Amino acid sequence: MSWRPQYRSSKFRNVYGKVANREHCFDGIPITKNVHDNHFCAVNARFLAIVTESAGGGSFLVIPLEQTGRIEPNYPKVCGHQGNVLDIKWNPFIETVIASCSEDTSVRIWEIPEGGLKRNMTEAVLELYGHSRRVGLVEWHPTTNNILFSAGYDYKVLIWNLDIGEPVKMIDCHADVILCMSFNADGSLLATTCKDKRLRVVEPRSGRVLQEASCKNHRVNRVVFLGSTKRLLTTGVSRWNTRQIALWDQEDLSMPLIEEEIDGLSGLLFPFYDADTRMLYLAGKGDGNIRYYEIGSEKPYLSYLMEFRSPAPQKGLGVMPKHGLDVSACEVFRFYKLVTLKGLIEPISMIVPRRSETYQEDIYPMTPGTEPALTPDEWLSGMNRDPILMSLKEGYRKVSKIVFKAPAREKKSVVVNGIDLLENVPPRTENELLRMFFRQQDEIRRLKDELAQKDIRIRQLQLELKNLRNSPRNT
Repeated sequence: MSWRPQYRSSKFRNVYGKVANREHCFDGIPITKNVHDNHFCAVNARFLAIVTESAGGGSFLVIPLEQTGRIEPNYPKVCGHQGNVLDIKWNPFIETVIASCSEDTSVRIWEIPEGGLKRNMTEAVLELYGHSRRVGLVEWHPTTNNILFSAGYDYKVLIWNLDIGEPVKMIDCHADVILCMSFNADGSLLATTCKDKRLRVVEPRSGRVLQEASCKNHRVNRVVFLGSTKRLLTTGVSRWNTRQIALWDQEDLSMPLIEEEIDGLSGLLFPFYDADTRMLYLAGKGDGNIRYYEIGSEKPYLSYLMEFRSPAPQKGLGVMPKHGLDVSACEVFRFYKLVTLKGLIEPISMIVPRRSETYQEDIYPMTPGTEPALTPDEWLSGMNRDPILMSLKEGYRKVSKIVFKAPAREKKSVVVNGIDLLENVPPRTENELLRMFFRQQDEIRRLKDELAQKDIRIRQLQLELKNLRNSPRNT
């Protein structure tokens, strides 16, 4: 009997990527050259935010989505940080509020004017100080308003209640730098990957580690919860330094369900999951392609669909929320690709080819909307609630009526669990000590050069004085 390939029916078999025309891209943007492994980009239905290259501090651009084309060099920036900006995230419930974190150890909350920036913004509505080292990650809680998570190089995750502007909980179970954070659908669990090669599932309010995996064969870098399927997907590197992905049961991290090698390239793999279509997108840092798969509930769990290819390498990718997509074009996902070499932000739409122009209910189920399910006090008291769903068919551009009100507070010592976070500094890592050493060496070199220049100038003045004394006029 001849072998026949197994046929698998799927409505997403023919999904393809469509790049926007050049006039619908964002051009002339000085994208940051920072090598930190983040996307440096955040998108919502109204604004695009990009971290930019700047001297003497950190800044990012906020551009209305309709303002495409070439961006002027003097376009207004958000530039209040004293160090490089490492991560930015839009509030999922208030489209004008964005959080940023920086090497200056602070997390800041900014409120963007309705029509976008008219001048440089230097004053944040809220400045949050609690980390003793630079802050690399920020994440908003998916169902609760005004709850923000931040992860710093002090190995701590702080949970901020923005209603009072204070950290209310601290997760202190990591032994090294936290690389990634991801929430499950209702925000009751937090998954983290760490530089100590461990994957953890944590109960965020108590800080208790529910599951932990020591990934020796699969060194994890990034993790994402696969919606409400009780599964996790991680990207990382195998013992042979090939890029691979692994699927895990969140209730048992002793062994991955499957491991699959992707390729032998070196760039970090960023995973993106769409719970509505159960599609997984994999994009490599420095690659030009985006692979996409369909996640199933039974073996083999992961089914390869297709690959979007482009010659331009990507530094990072922003993702449009579901309510910002063009449903009339059967668009199920949209990336905003950062092309550093060209200073270009390129929208890429993932489209399901359909002939009918009517609303396609099978590819647009009810999806998490722009209304929070819980208040901060309710969530902190132990309540969990699924996100409030909305239909993309009717009123999906509905504007949230929630208004952000910043509490009045002063910079002071921050005590959580009886520990002053600003005083309790962990020992410096080897890389930080090396950076300090080289910085000090550069400073010594600079001071020596200045002294040499001054010495030369003194000798010149002495020679001029001697010549003046020996001149015939003085005799």
